[in-house]
Amino acid sequence: MSRRLITAIEIDGAGSHPAAWRGASVDPSAILTGELALRAVQRAEAAGIDFATFVDTLEAPADEPSRVSARLDALGLAARIAPSTDRIGLIPTVTVTHTEPFHVQASVATLDYVSAGRAGWLAEVSTSAEAAAVIGRREPAEAADTWREARYVVDVSRRLWDSWEDDAIIRDAPSGRFIDRDRIHYVDYSSPAFSIKGPSIVPRPPQGHPLTAVRLSSFEALQAAADADLVLLPGTTDLDDRLAAVRAASLTPRVLLSVSVALSDGPADGVDYAGGVEGLADLVEGWNAAGVDGIHLRPASLELDVPVIAEQLVPLLRERRLLGPAVDRATSLRNRLGLKRPANRYAGSGR
Repeated sequence: MSRRLITAIEIDGAGSHPAAWRGASVDPSAILTGELALRAVQRAEAAGIDFATFVDTLEAPADEPSRVSARLDALGLAARIAPSTDRIGLIPTVTVTHTEPFHVQASVATLDYVSAGRAGWLAEVSTSAEAAAVIGRREPAEAADTWREARYVVDVSRRLWDSWEDDAIIRDAPSGRFIDRDRIHYVDYSSPAFSIKGPSIVPRPPQGHPLTAVRLSSFEALQAAADADLVLLPGTTDLDDRLAAVRAASLTPRVLLSVSVALSDGPADGVDYAGGVEGLADLVEGWNAAGVDGIHLRPASLELDVPVIAEQLVPLLRERRLLGPAVDRATSLRNRLGLKRPANRYAGSGR
């Protein structure tokens, strides 16, 4: 039975193809000002696409003449785009292996405020010596260890988001009371990788918990899927087996198939699908029947492929009743995806 699919696009430089920045219609300087990403996200929002993800790594892009050897910080780029949009969700990639969990959760909470409840984060790990050298805090670790640590980071982030109750802020100027100390809770968290004490420095985010997403790019990442709200499955092979593995390991995440696409005359080598919108719509219909909850499209070129996605593919999917009506009002990302706002674990506990 078909159902309303979640739709998403990925923002990665000028596109997922390394030569996308060389297109005749692309201004390379717009990549590093954020303008190219902003145009793509606004086009996606106008079409009714649910959210955009933003690629990031701790490692610098390859320093090669044929590639753009710089990348904007994903959290910063999402914060740059948030005030210029009002409906689409914004989910930047955050590598949690070497970064401080306390600051990570505060940054994601801040993005949820800046976007008025439309934020999430794509938790990622790093096993490379290069990333370890960039930060200089620790040696690289095996994938299983980094994903185990990522689960601790997700857990403590949610606890810190709950460390402020929703009504902890009073703002009563005549009495001089601005917060209710009884509604701010102490978090004393220890894991094999780190320990954190104290409440967050940011009040509870508008969504309670911004959405947590995980890209299932390795077997080791599967252990983190149980803690995620969204799971991205890259590629199209062995779909039934991979869906079954996620369902077995997880509670109730939304599972999106993540597919690189080239729908225009731009570069197309190495993508999962290259061709017309009718053919892609047929595939999406089959993926929907197989049980995926949505599609995460990684356009080869933002300037060339996103307009085709927005102006041709999305209307066609809507015509086939694979998508519901476009959301034309501001709402939280959780509401948009049919996810409940989490209850505060500390409310009324007196901790």
